Amino acid sequence: MGRGGGGGGGGGGVVRLPPMNALEILRETVRVLRADPHAFTSVLFFLLCPASGCLLLSAAALEGAAVLPLARRLLAAAAASGLPLTHFVRQLAHHLAATLVASVVSFPALFTLLLAARASVAYAVAAVYAGKPLAGSELSLLARRAWPRLAATYALACAAVIACLSSFLALLVTACSTLKFMLYPPDIVVCAGFVTVLAFSVAYAHTIIVCNLGGVISVLEDIAGVNALRRSVQLMRGQTHVGLLIFLGSTIGLAFVEGLFEHRVKTLSYGDGSSRLWEGPLLVLMYSFVMLIDSMMSVVFYFTCRSSNLEILDEEGGSVEELEMMMGSNSVVR
Repeated sequence: MGRGGGGGGGGGGVVRLPPMNALEILRETVRVLRADPHAFTSVLFFLLCPASGCLLLSAAALEGAAVLPLARRLLAAAAASGLPLTHFVRQLAHHLAATLVASVVSFPALFTLLLAARASVAYAVAAVYAGKPLAGSELSLLARRAWPRLAATYALACAAVIACLSSFLALLVTACSTLKFMLYPPDIVVCAGFVTVLAFSVAYAHTIIVCNLGGVISVLEDIAGVNALRRSVQLMRGQTHVGLLIFLGSTIGLAFVEGLFEHRVKTLSYGDGSSRLWEGPLLVLMYSFVMLIDSMMSVVFYFTCRSSNLEILDEEGGSVEELEMMMGSNSVVR
């Protein structure tokens, strides 16, 4: 099984992975991907590509109808609070508006296809570590059975992200309005806004990594919602920096592809009439692949955290042994 596969082979024991940094988790993810490429490519093409296409295309399709009006409202609120409308502020408002519109419009696809993909990825990685690769029908059956737990956890995660974003906007407007009322110069207002954005970025990153790990826990352990997020915080204790680096890497990758999509597809021609639309499917595939690697890294991160914190697992949780027993009792793993 190579590095980290101590519980694999045909043994069916508890998987124990050594502590890893973010780069080592990426290498382990590539090893797991190569161990069962059929399962992961099936998830990529049948689940992640439609979800990614919906997410990327929705903001582009609604650019004039919803994104720009929402961006103008955000800029008006920023101007009223005292923030100077610099290029950075305009870009931030447009990006936030596009993200909100895309998230709302594509929510049905994310709530179905994306969650099914995450559940399938979690089981596929667990099956590789158990030494029992799953067929597509078996993977689909397990994913459907885990979907209610994952959906409950995902809904709670969305609520946490919305609360984090709402707190950020309220704090930003309050801080900038207060400084403007106290007649501070625009440079001081900008610095206060920058500090608020920085604090929000840290809080948002922590929220996302806790929610991502909680989603994996809700699939591989028989808990969901608040209990899954609480278990996520427990397991991640002492390894938060690794989760933050994983989040940073995946965010940069997704932002890079989004930037390419923005500049290569939304602008329909090079200037000489030649179309760029053919690049859209390729960029959707790239975006989906980054999402696949991010989901796989979250699962590998779960196993590394679990191996380092076995003593905090109580009777609520399920080990890999229990996972295999569940699979066997359901006649899913042959």
